[in-house]
Amino acid sequence: MNALAYRLGAAALVAPAVLIAAFAFLVPLAHLLGLSFSAEAGPFAAYAQLLGDDIYARVFMNTFVIAVVVTVTALLIAFPVAFALTRLSRTWRGVVFACVLLPLWISVLVRTFSWMLLLERNGPINRFVVASGLSDQPLSLLFNHTAVLIGMVHVLLPYAVLPIYAALVRIDPGLLRASAGLGATAFTTFVRVVFPLSLRGVATAATFTFLLALGFFVTPALLGGASSLTLSMLIDGFVSERLDWPLASAASVVLLAAALTVVAIAGRFIAIGGTAKVQR
Repeated sequence: MNALAYRLGAAALVAPAVLIAAFAFLVPLAHLLGLSFSAEAGPFAAYAQLLGDDIYARVFMNTFVIAVVVTVTALLIAFPVAFALTRLSRTWRGVVFACVLLPLWISVLVRTFSWMLLLERNGPINRFVVASGLSDQPLSLLFNHTAVLIGMVHVLLPYAVLPIYAALVRIDPGLLRASAGLGATAFTTFVRVVFPLSLRGVATAATFTFLLALGFFVTPALLGGASSLTLSMLIDGFVSERLDWPLASAASVVLLAAALTVVAIAGRFIAIGGTAKVQR
């Protein structure tokens, strides 16, 4: 009787969250899936058009490439920043943390418009380039892949720094002292101790950054050009310009499937890393 009462109490506590998740996520998702099969030409017509067109295939590839490049660039910047945070004094750590976290308090739209002002032909970056003699004319920094990558890395960088810092700060300092006591150089300690123990944080940061970059809309739409078209921008065009809801729904389902695939792969990788760490 006590066990039954405990289960009923637990179910009652979980029920509100389950209902909210069902009505706020599962029902709209089911409706979206149904829309993707509602094309007049047939239930799979939207998917056939989406996956069989070379133009859409290039958009898919462009979205994937941008997400990969943004993720790699963010990780290359985030790891040194996170590593420095573990070595700085409390005062300087607070300053650097503020620099990393303060942009999160500012709207993505505001930050993107700021990059538009910085990267335009008459902006401060191009004025500096021309004034310093590095180029005779302003560089083309806006409405292309360069602007999209700069803007997206800036927006997504905190999501890469924080997981890596969380992994680095959990490393036992005794391991570092033991490595130094055995005669290892700082570089060897980093390569053979610090970096392997931080891989789970790196994997988590890569997953967060890649998933956010995969479905990013505001920054590519404002900073990119025709060559920087992404899947999220394509979905917006299907809805706002063509009013083609089945095609837009099919593209959304494809994007969701890609995101779930990345989550499944990353979850398995992180789980294996965690098991290996425990076994060692």
